[in-house]
Amino acid sequence: MEEVAMEVESNTGLSFPVRLDDGKLLKAVGLRKKIMIISIKVYAFGLYADNEKLKDVLRTKVEKAPPKPTKEMYQMVIDSDLGMVVRLVMAYSGLTMSMVKKGIDEGLGASIKKITGAKNQELTKKVMGEATDDINLTPGSVIEVSRLPGYILQTKVKDEILSTVQSELLCRAFMYMFLGEDPLDKEAKEKFGASLLTLF
Repeated sequence: MEEVAMEVESNTGLSFPVRLDDGKLLKAVGLRKKIMIISIKVYAFGLYADNEKLKDVLRTKVEKAPPKPTKEMYQMVIDSDLGMVVRLVMAYSGLTMSMVKKGIDEGLGASIKKITGAKNQELTKKVMGEATDDINLTPGSVIEVSRLPGYILQTKVKDEILSTVQSELLCRAFMYMFLGEDPLDKEAKEKFGASLLTLF
């Protein structure tokens, strides 16, 4: 089996395979920070997608590459049913499952409110499901959230499936956290955008 190259997220030193087993390619890496008296590096993340499928989505409306990524291009990716994976690698040693759950719930809640104009706590809480602090999140632990065809959002913690939710709004809101107007890491969004331009 050939060895897959790794890309390192520079703030944390955490690494991400440039290609997943299913062929999806790493499009950007970034960092989730949280201000709690001091700034804490919570987790590094990698965004994965299939180039051919990204191309198909973009070419429905964009004929040639614009000089820089447009809001419409990001929105097309957010709204599409394109399979994508967001891999979160824990960076902070004092992290508990409830801290991660609270952070993701808050981010999703804000995204849903931006998209629909209203909160939807019931939907927001479905992603991290029944996760409890029994799950030990040491630095390097992986949470993987996949958007599967049919607007299904599946969350795995350390390779165990935690939740599978069918919801177009939830899928859009989750991707909006990374590619929307106020992303978790602006540089990661810009890198993802730059990778879109290379598809034309």
